[in-house]
Formats: sequence, C-alpha cells, structure tokens
Amino acid sequence: MDMNLLKVFVSVANKKSISLASNELKCAQSNVTSRIKQLEKILGLELFYRVPKGVILTSSGERFYPQALEILHKMENAISSLNQDEQMTHLKVGSTECNAVVRISPFLIQLHKDFPKMQLELFTGTTKDIMQLILDYKIDIAFISGEPKNDSLMVLKKYEEEIAILEPNEENVPNVTLTFKTGCVYDKFLKNYYKEKDIYVEKSLYLGNLETILSCIKVGMGKSLLPTSIVKKMGYDKDIKITILPKKEANIPTCLVCRKDSIPKISEYLKDMEL
Repeated sequence: MDMNLLKVFVSVANKKSISLASNELKCAQSNVTSRIKQLEKILGLELFYRVPKGVILTSSGERFYPQALEILHKMENAISSLNQDEQMTHLKVGSTECNAVVRISPFLIQLHKDFPKMQLELFTGTTKDIMQLILDYKIDIAFISGEPKNDSLMVLKKYEEEIAILEPNEENVPNVTLTFKTGCVYDKFLKNYYKEKDIYVEKSLYLGNLETILSCIKVGMGKSLLPTSIVKKMGYDKDIKITILPKKEANIPTCLVCRKDSIPKISEYLKDMEL
C-alpha cells in the first residue's frame, strides 16, 4: 500500500477537515479527496462521514486509525535508522503537571548535561492527555500517574509517591473537592475513595492549576488529594492539614513509560537515572 495514502488519511483524521489537511499536506483539496476515496476503495470500507463542519471517522475509520499510525511510525523509524547516527538527536518528553513540579527540571537538566546535542521538547497535561500523546506517537517517553494498563506501553522507571488527603487546618470544612481538570488520576481516586467511605461530596471545583488548588485549600474552600512531594515543593506543608494514606489504600506511583514498539535508544540510561 502507498504510504502517502496513509499520511493523507491520518492528516484528515487529525484535522477533521479535508481543507485543513490539504493545507498541512500542501496539496489541492481535490487530491486529498481522491486519495481518501482511493484508500476506501482498496480497503472496501467507508472511513469518514461527511458532516457540515468537515469530516469525522466512521467506526471502521476509528479502528483503522491506530493501525495506520503504527505503520507510518515504523516506516519513519526504519528510514531514520538508516540515515541517522546511533545517538538520539531529538527526544519528546511528556509529563503530568504534578510530576513537572517535582522532578521534570532536574530530569531535563541532567539530559541536557549528558546529551548536549540532543534537542528536547516538553509537553504537559493530565495523565489522560499524556497517555494519548504517547499512544499516538507524538511523544517518545512520558511521566504518568499510576501504572499503565495499556498493553502497548512499558515502564522504564517507577517513582514511588506518598499520597495524602489535603484539607484546611480549620474544622467543619464542607466536602468540596478541589481538583485538576478531567483526566487527573488523583481526582478520580479521591472521588472513588470518598464513595467507598460513604462520604458525600457536595461538589467539585476544577481549578486546573496546582498553586490555585493548594491556596484554595489553605483558605478553607475544600479538599484535595496529591503526593506530599508536591505540597512540600510548593511550600504549603505548614499551611494545610496533610493526612497520609497507607500504601495499601493509595498506591499511585509516577511511572516513566514508552511504547513497546518505540523504545528510545537511551532507555537503559533512563532506567538508571537518579532524580
């Protein structure tokens, strides 16, 4: 199969638009349309639904998308391995916001020191966001909260975390959870924890910033759950009540992961790295 057909398919799927894909690919819209039709004819499947604002994947298209990504990535790796030296020249790193606070700076500094010619890129977000980036081959390695359940990923290194419920020092605080945006593992764990303890949660406030979450806990707006390393790093360990949960109840390590089919050349170095 022509790899260009797969590139066009992936571009249209990502952009959800024939016109935007044609701009990205620097070719005429008619060429993009004809190549999609050609691919659909080869596969004997309809890959896109045409909608008023562009296109969306059909169920067949959704199943084909990760396979197309994998084929393209393997081909790019094969070509790259023929044209590049053994040393990595570029590394894209993903990290949760929580991990970024605690260890991403020393991690990047050490990488820069040991591999001065390597270009580094950093992407941050929730575990859900970062997981999607690495599954889509958009980053090479990722720091995520909790051990991965996806069979496509492998753990390069695990960092144990001390998990705690964070509350204001004052008494009789309402059960309002102050959490990161949707996709945060700590947010999901706290809600399940309260549910198991039969503790009623009045509401959740999504603040999207760790500094804001901790400062709002300090003034009595609600409660949260985070690693104690973050609280100490940001200087709030004397300002709020910290209830450390036993590991048997809250075992949420930070894991450095990569795709099993895209292990970085410096994987052994990453496994041995101390932060």
